[in-house]
Amino acid sequence: MRIFTLFCISICFSLTISAQSKKYDHSDTKMYREIEADVRFLASDALEGRATGERGELLASEYIKSRFIAIGIEPGGVDGTYFQPFSVAQENPHGMEFSDSTDNTINARNVIGYIDHGKKNTIVIGAHYDHLGYGKFFGSLHDGEPEIHNGADDNASGVAAIIQLAEICATKYKHANFLIMAFSGEEHGLWGSNYFVKNPTIDLDKVTYMINLDMVGRLKEERKIAINGVGTAAEWMDAINEIDVDGLIPVTTESGVGASDHTSFYFAEIPVVHFFTGQHSDYHKPSDDANLVDYSGIVSVVEYINALIENLGKKKMAYIETVDESEPSARDFKVTLGVMPDYLYTDSGMRIDGMKSDRPASNAGLEKGDIVIKMGDIEITGMEDYMKALGAFNPGDTTTVVVIRDGKTIEKQVTF
Repeated sequence: MRIFTLFCISICFSLTISAQSKKYDHSDTKMYREIEADVRFLASDALEGRATGERGELLASEYIKSRFIAIGIEPGGVDGTYFQPFSVAQENPHGMEFSDSTDNTINARNVIGYIDHGKKNTIVIGAHYDHLGYGKFFGSLHDGEPEIHNGADDNASGVAAIIQLAEICATKYKHANFLIMAFSGEEHGLWGSNYFVKNPTIDLDKVTYMINLDMVGRLKEERKIAINGVGTAAEWMDAINEIDVDGLIPVTTESGVGASDHTSFYFAEIPVVHFFTGQHSDYHKPSDDANLVDYSGIVSVVEYINALIENLGKKKMAYIETVDESEPSARDFKVTLGVMPDYLYTDSGMRIDGMKSDRPASNAGLEKGDIVIKMGDIEITGMEDYMKALGAFNPGDTTTVVVIRDGKTIEKQVTF
């Protein structure tokens, strides 16, 4: 009887999981099929990783233009085109010194579509479409020889999503105009969005808010979605709290400053939010391929943003300056564990979402899924404590790192 009971419980549990999966399975929808087709093209080897200004990225820009035309939205770039070209001096790329010269520069372009409903105000929806090419020059976390970094999640997923949102906004919402933008040069340091806010093709004073989608293709079983920037306007949280779509659980941060294109608009004093489904071990590696993308998850994200736009309606949103909560980068520390934190983990501690080989954490025997709760004498309750702890060590230091693994507390000796 006990065996039979356990068998029944197992079957019932499996059926429950299957039913839950089916509930959020959008594979029979037009949106799913179009998103998958867009991601597979943008993340194909033929585009060679969409490096800024290179042939593959130019092919991607033409493809995005063709999708805008198919939807029926107007050009929003310069001179009646869908493009906004810009050039950046290679001598100081991170300084974003825009130049008209064609000598020793990277030439790139934003892709912009405009939905004109004849209203005074405009809503901006954007995602970057560039990636790392072969990963030869910067940004890659790949240890081997140069390979194509297809960037399916980063950020073909976001581009596929804004194309769907463009189609929705063109037909469903008439309360505002919409500017749909695919930015170039984000991987270099927000080049395209920074250039746009300095050289806007519309009046920025009439922009109600900006929604940015960057890496929305790896929704996890917990169905948590990061929404950053909710402190930039009072209306964000009220609208978010009214949304119930596909079991998505919002994990919010207030700061308008982050490592993606919404930051450029925030500094132009425009309310912003950034949607993100979380970090993973394929980030900035050749393995970020289309076959690993959760296409049903992207559909859920699109529908969530659809609900957000509907809830906000005609509300006038006043910009609020936020405290900069952006995390220090690795260069601000003398040491690193060599792990990728799970930014959607909300319980106490810092959960490891990915490992880098031959780094302090992997060498000490830490594993993906470990929850770091103490480093040396510093208790780790979240990312702020983790960053504080990293700043306390120097190269060559050895300390005890305490983690929770499968419900058990484990200590490991880590040498930086």
